Amino acid sequence: MQFFNRLLMLATDVAGEVDNGLTDTSPYASLISALTTFLPIVLIVVVFYFFIIRPQKKQEKEKQKMLNSIEIGDTVTTIGGITGVVRQIKDDEIYIIETGADKNRISIRKWALQSKDTISE
Repeated sequence: MQFFNRLLMLATDVAGEVDNGLTDTSPYASLISALTTFLPIVLIVVVFYFFIIRPQKKQEKEKQKMLNSIEIGDTVTTIGGITGVVRQIKDDEIYIIETGADKNRISIRKWALQSKDTISE
């Protein structure tokens, strides 16, 4: 309660200095004025968090979980649209996939995988 009273006194002092005594500056009027100034900014930050930041973090977690669960024998698709079967996993970065009827082997980076299409048995 003491903090609230000090906040009102500070708001009144600041409002009194700005207004130079030309308007009625009750403590509640200056507090309401301060709230109406900062409320839209706070609402914009909340909207950005719930509609942009939070879903993006959730999507990143799901992609990381998918990348960590890839095993030999899984069918995967790259971000370039190449589909193939994982035949070898080197370190944590390079995957060797077989594509097409000719069994061509392509080495790709972990970040280049877009989706895991089938689960290995």
